[in-house]
Amino acid sequence: MQLNKFTDYALRLVLYTARPRDTPYTIAEIAKDLKVSENHLVKIVHFMAKQGWLITTRGKGGGIRLNPEVSTLRLGAMVRILQGEAPIVECNTPPCVLRRRCGLKGILDNAVEQFYQVLDQYTVADVLSRSTNVPTSKQSAIELIQL
Repeated sequence: MQLNKFTDYALRLVLYTARPRDTPYTIAEIAKDLKVSENHLVKIVHFMAKQGWLITTRGKGGGIRLNPEVSTLRLGAMVRILQGEAPIVECNTPPCVLRRRCGLKGILDNAVEQFYQVLDQYTVADVLSRSTNVPTSKQSAIELIQL
């Protein structure tokens, strides 16, 4: 299973904004560090704020902070929400002539469910605690993710 870009960048955003600091993060600095378009990042931040995962503040001195309550969220639940309901195999578009005698879809659906069950064994806090090195402000988010 491959995570879509939206999910990938959203997870990176969680890791990025989990680093404590006195001032909120801005979309411009995150986009620059993650090498993501600001427009795409705005959509992700908006979605994550609606979920209550990010706290956003407008105006001077505003920006983005990670909601501390996110730390208890199960990773599988977060990824399910971010990925949406897109099936791993689409048998109806275009209609597959094999679908009446095909056992593959059920197997793949089972594999995806097991994927989520493994992710559900971890919380966001578990992911954050796996980073033993606290990054300096000079380190990029990519370096943080690779720890």
